[in-house]
Amino acid sequence: MSLLPHEIQPEEVRALSARFESASLEEILRWTWERFGTRAAIGTSFQGAGLVMLHHAVRAGFNFRVFSLDTQLLFPETYELRSRLEEFFGIQIEMLLPDQTPEEQAAELGVELWESKPDLCCTLRKVVPLQRKLEQHAVWMTGVRRQQSETRDGVGILELYHFDVLRDRYILKLNPMAGWTREAVWEHMKQHGIPYNPLQDQGYRSIGCWPCTRATKAGEHERAGRWTGFDKAECGIHTFLGASI
Repeated sequence: MSLLPHEIQPEEVRALSARFESASLEEILRWTWERFGTRAAIGTSFQGAGLVMLHHAVRAGFNFRVFSLDTQLLFPETYELRSRLEEFFGIQIEMLLPDQTPEEQAAELGVELWESKPDLCCTLRKVVPLQRKLEQHAVWMTGVRRQQSETRDGVGILELYHFDVLRDRYILKLNPMAGWTREAVWEHMKQHGIPYNPLQDQGYRSIGCWPCTRATKAGEHERAGRWTGFDKAECGIHTFLGASI
């Protein structure tokens, strides 16, 4: 179900991305729904931006499939939030699992792999399950925002990813929240009563796996609480999946 090379050309992707800079979130989502329907899916880690996008989609009647990566190392609050969101939006959120449980991974590669080889841990528990999922869709929709960190400040609203070179498979990566500020996201969340992770109220502004996430301090960017002590700013799902054209 992933994109075929002839379905959309890089020139069209660049033109659409530029046009979407001045479009509303609903307009971008409408274009996606009308062109791709259920071939487009929302990937969410239950952060604010992704939930705002999901709220707009549900409210407009765009029945995108929704999935999340369950590393089996998420905070209890995150699992509880998933249930609250399914009830709030009236949807089902598919949870993607890695090939091994944390215990199986520890037996093969050593305990607390996130401490010794965090990139490998993220690859096994996030990147590989996501790659399998992307094979089923033409569009991967994310809540990535430019304001989140220096590694994200150049992200486009629409990008073409050649994520499987051997089988010549492409996917459109849609980042409709790219230009949103954190303030705008949370104003919308509060205005519409969208459930959110209570850890946000304790200073956790970007929430991932419990071993690799801490609360941020004043003056730090949103994702500074991830992988403290390592030269690492991304888990890999937004950086290792192939070439952006």
